[in-house]
Amino acid sequence: MRTALRTAVATALLAGLAITPVAATGSAFAADGPAAGAENPTAGTLVRTETLSDGTVVKIYQLGPTWYRADAFANGAPIGSVEANGRPRAANNNGMFLVLFEDGRTLSWAGNVVYETKLGLYRLADGTVLELGKNPKDGRVGLQLIENGKGRGFTYTNDPVRTVWTFGKAVVTLATGGGEFAAYVPGSAKQAAPVYLGTKPEPKPQDQPPAEILSGPTVTSICTVKEEVRSSFGEGWVVTLTNDSTKGPEAVLRNRGTVVATADRAHPLDSVHGLKIERADTLTPRFGQRTQGGDTPYRWNDFPKLPKGCLQPTPAKPTTPATTAPATTAPQTGTQGGQTSVVPKGGVAAGAEFGTVEQGNDAALLASSAGAVAVVAAGLGFTALRRRAAGRG
Repeated sequence: MRTALRTAVATALLAGLAITPVAATGSAFAADGPAAGAENPTAGTLVRTETLSDGTVVKIYQLGPTWYRADAFANGAPIGSVEANGRPRAANNNGMFLVLFEDGRTLSWAGNVVYETKLGLYRLADGTVLELGKNPKDGRVGLQLIENGKGRGFTYTNDPVRTVWTFGKAVVTLATGGGEFAAYVPGSAKQAAPVYLGTKPEPKPQDQPPAEILSGPTVTSICTVKEEVRSSFGEGWVVTLTNDSTKGPEAVLRNRGTVVATADRAHPLDSVHGLKIERADTLTPRFGQRTQGGDTPYRWNDFPKLPKGCLQPTPAKPTTPATTAPATTAPQTGTQGGQTSVVPKGGVAAGAEFGTVEQGNDAALLASSAGAVAVVAAGLGFTALRRRAAGRG
């Protein structure tokens, strides 16, 4: 079948997207193409020659600032062309895909294609989830990105044969009728055809149940209350939750008594250790913890309630503006109000986030040294915890 497709008769198969049949050898394809410096919509300027993995030779010509043409040859015989004028175009020659971009770049791969498509959700090799749908008005097929169970809006085919899109790093092509759906992730060792998931969006991960309360709540001063909850990192790890009517909430992560990290009202997010405080400026703050980044759900606990009479702290009245500054309930800037974080050898990781903005790069961090060894010795399997890009807001 490959031999048959590599004849002049099979020109239309390579084209895929309004491919232009190539005349059987002529002055336009003589030697290495038109002479250097020649540029016109018919011939163009040869910029390079490529050989695809199946042996197909492709010559790329520039016809304008954002207008390129790729001429394909098999065994020296022309089998078709594809043009990208202001937007990318794609061709398929018996499962060998060629994408030509409007800036002259090319991308080619073999396979990674579904020919008998169904409307619904598909997962690409890099985990990207797309929905294949149909426009109810004109019947065109299209794709939309699915994030956290929600669609980001359909984009429908706009070319006679197939349309090219980029979702994240993945480059996808979709035939106008929807009967051919291919994808490729440049630079990734993992490649596969889109996998059909069904017709319903994947559910968003749900929050985990609250962490076990180990002790408290205990009133330590008139308007300060504490309690201790179990850390998600396992045996020997605890989190002390302190609610103070003036300083606000504070969460301190300890490993066998040693302070590892702190989150408070001034710094409510420590993603390296998976600590997060929400509603820090309200009377009902809550604490979240997790051991991994990405979409891993948090385990939430409410901070202990303040004793009666401490809900609305009363600021001291100044005697004179020059000598006494009014009291304030703003976050303190001393040693109690700032965030501290001591990462021991073998520190744990939950994925980096900065400030209140969660970042998207996950990386593995192997637990080691005293803290992690104690966890492994407890038989809880916390040998590897992922973290996201290190940093702190």
